[in-house]
Amino acid sequence: MAKHPNHTVIGGGKLLDIAKRKAVSVDILIKGDTIAEIGRPGLAAPEGATVVDAKHRLMHPGLINAHTHGPGNLAKGLHDRWSLELLLTAGQWVGTGRNLEDKYLSAMIGAAEMVLKGCTAAYDLAAEFPLPSVEGLSAMAKAYEEVGMRCVLAPMVADLSFFEAVPGLMDRLPPALQKEVESFKLAPWKATTKQMKKALQKWPFEMVHLALAPTIPHHCSDAFLISCRDLAKEYDVGLHTHVAESKAQVVAGYQRYGTSLAAHMDELGLVSDRFTVAHGVWLDDDDMKRLGDRGASVAHNPGSNMRLGNGLADVRGMLARKVNVAIGTDGASCSDNQNVYEAMRLASLASKVQGPDVETWITTEEALRATTEGGARALGLAKQIGRIEPGYKADIVFLDLHHINWIPINDPVNQIVHTEDGSAVHSVMIGGRMVVENHKLLTVDLPKLAAQAAASQARRAAPMGEARKLYDRLEKVVGSFCPGLAKAPLHIHRFGASHHHPHTH
Repeated sequence: MAKHPNHTVIGGGKLLDIAKRKAVSVDILIKGDTIAEIGRPGLAAPEGATVVDAKHRLMHPGLINAHTHGPGNLAKGLHDRWSLELLLTAGQWVGTGRNLEDKYLSAMIGAAEMVLKGCTAAYDLAAEFPLPSVEGLSAMAKAYEEVGMRCVLAPMVADLSFFEAVPGLMDRLPPALQKEVESFKLAPWKATTKQMKKALQKWPFEMVHLALAPTIPHHCSDAFLISCRDLAKEYDVGLHTHVAESKAQVVAGYQRYGTSLAAHMDELGLVSDRFTVAHGVWLDDDDMKRLGDRGASVAHNPGSNMRLGNGLADVRGMLARKVNVAIGTDGASCSDNQNVYEAMRLASLASKVQGPDVETWITTEEALRATTEGGARALGLAKQIGRIEPGYKADIVFLDLHHINWIPINDPVNQIVHTEDGSAVHSVMIGGRMVVENHKLLTVDLPKLAAQAAASQARRAAPMGEARKLYDRLEKVVGSFCPGLAKAPLHIHRFGASHHHPHTH
């Protein structure tokens, strides 16, 4: 009988059945990186197959982080009270003085954290200043591949700086500061498009795919948005952009276009089944219907939405209008961790504080499906990941059923969403290969990573200190101007507290 060294058999584990809300004893046969068969315990293993003992383990599909920013990982815990607009103002402070190694390092820190916490794929929107580079994108992709994690990597691009994009903001700055923010200027859109095309033409990575991320609609000229649309079509890649994340953003959009941001992007032909809206907190019913009709996705980031004071998204409204909902953590500069279990739990809880009608609340099944199948669809990988089924990639998380989180087991779907926090993750398999085993990351030397991160911090301390001084001066203006924008009357209300509401219904 022929030996099959590229076969793996997982025996003795319990497989989560989301629909039946139970864990079923099964064996799983994997050929190469793909699930070949799921059968009863005692499944015949080909000779020479690797055997994985999954006794006392609950197996669920790898979680998918539908929205993060790799460059943010060097900035976790950097600041406390910043709104989205203050975070955008802090862009230079957060990102200054970075070389290629820092880009690689930041992506690796995030990927390492994600896989240790049960996440096997991410949609990563990565900014480089003043424009993306093939070398920078490759450095980040290399980090993901070395960790052993899947990624859709999207250069996050714009041709207008935050100060040019928000109507009236530049005029509020004193002349001296106006001059200083000229250093925030981005490259012209044609140069940026050329760089993105260069990366798309020759992309050697297998586990990392490219997409495009025009960062925020009104931070991009219409000509640039159209060039992103055409480039995405030409190379058949996804488009991902921050839409209606904050109320100030929506108000600025109306001032700029006379319509909502989603409507404007739809008019330009960007919205399709390869289009993902990040956040979408302030989408109205028409926006949601538009996205649903086009088969588009929303990457819902409940932790970040609260952390930046943006409010509570209407996920029930999105689901009712057939929007594909996925779940993300957002970047570590504004969510501070990359724990997708936490994001999933918050997605459930954030829906439950919006009113007393329990029928409108998001169920744990909906939250879990959003974090697996919904994420897979947003990444354009719906036929490959997000499920543990024959024909799908073997991306499997093994939870330790002797961990306190799982004593006792009542309903595994409720417990993955409401109880699990990542600490019961025993092992993680991606594409049939163990990346985490017995709580240990096999692909990265964490003490070495810590030393590299400390060296990077020391090297960047002086330029960051200078950039921080400029931020402190800008904060005063942005911190009063943008909340002013957010006080404008709007036909929807998404803040958590009614006292922020400028008028009562």
